[in-house]
Amino acid sequence: MEYGFKRNFTCLRRWRRGWCPSAKKSLLSNHALKPLVPTLFLLVLVIYGLGDKLRNFVLDIFVPQYHYPYAVALSLAQVLISILFLKLLHVLGLVPLKPYSRSLGERVLVPSICSSTHAVLSMWAKAGSSYAGLFPLMLPLLPMVTMGFSFSQKLSSSPSMEISVLMSILGGTSFVITASQGLPSVDLLEYMYAPLDVILHSLSLTWLAKVSEAERHHSPDAQASIFDIYYTQLVNQSWLLGLLWLLHPDSPWQVLTHSGWQSLLFHGYLHAILLLGMALNFLVGMSALCVSPLAAALLHSARQVVQPFLQLM
Repeated sequence: MEYGFKRNFTCLRRWRRGWCPSAKKSLLSNHALKPLVPTLFLLVLVIYGLGDKLRNFVLDIFVPQYHYPYAVALSLAQVLISILFLKLLHVLGLVPLKPYSRSLGERVLVPSICSSTHAVLSMWAKAGSSYAGLFPLMLPLLPMVTMGFSFSQKLSSSPSMEISVLMSILGGTSFVITASQGLPSVDLLEYMYAPLDVILHSLSLTWLAKVSEAERHHSPDAQASIFDIYYTQLVNQSWLLGLLWLLHPDSPWQVLTHSGWQSLLFHGYLHAILLLGMALNFLVGMSALCVSPLAAALLHSARQVVQPFLQLM
């Protein structure tokens, strides 16, 4: 009984460190559980795809009906809700979180800036009803760009040459098929924003993985868990997006005095968008920190990669 208690305490302590790579390594080394890895990733992929589809559906109703295309405000609110959710899990003892560290904050400053810009650009595309244009066309290239950054950063989680070639062929073919089918009217800003969005998102994923790998070389007591890294990035994003909101033409007064706040249905749509976005971003971030940036990129772009092939069938 005493041995069982010590074993459970050790497992709990390992969980509180928040290190998924060790669990991933054990899972891959176990021949009985190894076949479950693709199934587990496919399950996460399906959940993400359904959640993303539902969020886009709600956005297509919410933005035109209430005339609420405030991309910066929505992105900031989504980050703040993510911080509150992690804090709640920490209070409940489910997620270990250390206090905000300035040194760690400096190390994740680059991915924080990239993630903040990516969040605003993608929200602008969806809220501006221009997401049917160039943004989905560029998404199949996200895994390819992410692989390029992974190799340039010399990450240990960089994919093999065979997987790199396969992903490049799949993403490139999907890009060509989508482009050959023609595009609807494209906003001129999209020609700059869409490629920039892909580059910034891929850089954010690879930089997060780089910080996570660097933390593993520290002593166990000095290590920052994946939750600490993700939480620190969110705090940085809240400052950056808050400053951008104050400087943006859509002032806080204009956003907060919107007439839709008096409607309960407005609050329902808004909370659905923010909560779904929080969950989807969490899945992508944890995939980059726990598995690899390529896995996170595939999770984010899988629907756009596969969809052109399904349309040809």
